[in-house]
Amino acid sequence: MASFSGHSSQSYAPSAPELPQSGRYGYHHGATPPPNHSYYGMPQQQQQQGPGYMQSWFPPGTNPDVIRAFEMVDRDRSGFIDENELQQALSSGYRRFNLRTIRLLMFLFKNPYDSLRIGPKEFAALWGCLGHWRAIFDRYDRDRSGKIDSMELRDALYSLGYALPPSVLQVLLSKYDDRSGRKVELNFDSFVE
Repeated sequence: MASFSGHSSQSYAPSAPELPQSGRYGYHHGATPPPNHSYYGMPQQQQQQGPGYMQSWFPPGTNPDVIRAFEMVDRDRSGFIDENELQQALSSGYRRFNLRTIRLLMFLFKNPYDSLRIGPKEFAALWGCLGHWRAIFDRYDRDRSGKIDSMELRDALYSLGYALPPSVLQVLLSKYDDRSGRKVELNFDSFVE
């Protein structure tokens, strides 16, 4: 797993990032960028360059590993990635996520100009939240099994400010019950979902 630094231990409920209302060329939320320009204002011919082509379009201080993960899957150098590319990018730093979780993440961190793809700013925010969620998951996976059981989940959710009654917790866990008779435990993908 890639290392993530700069995450505070402060708990918060995840949400999609705020984006500026005016781009580099002065167009506003909902407006179309000038011809031959991406949402981020970079002329498309400049986007066709090699590694590092999008570095200036990530938030300042973005971990170079995050930028590389994005660039590796943005094969068309459009500055955007779709759900399959996101799934591939996250597999470089985390275990493979199922497509249902990827679609949820795409919705939470959606690009206001293209709901089917995300750009560098959304990707960096998503990656940061996953790092935060991973730290919480690891903190409450007390037996280091790579899964959390109902008690560990209860404690993790409580640390995020969610005090759920046992009946609600059981409903949540029942979604992941494979009916094998074994104790229901969540891997990181299911925890994020």
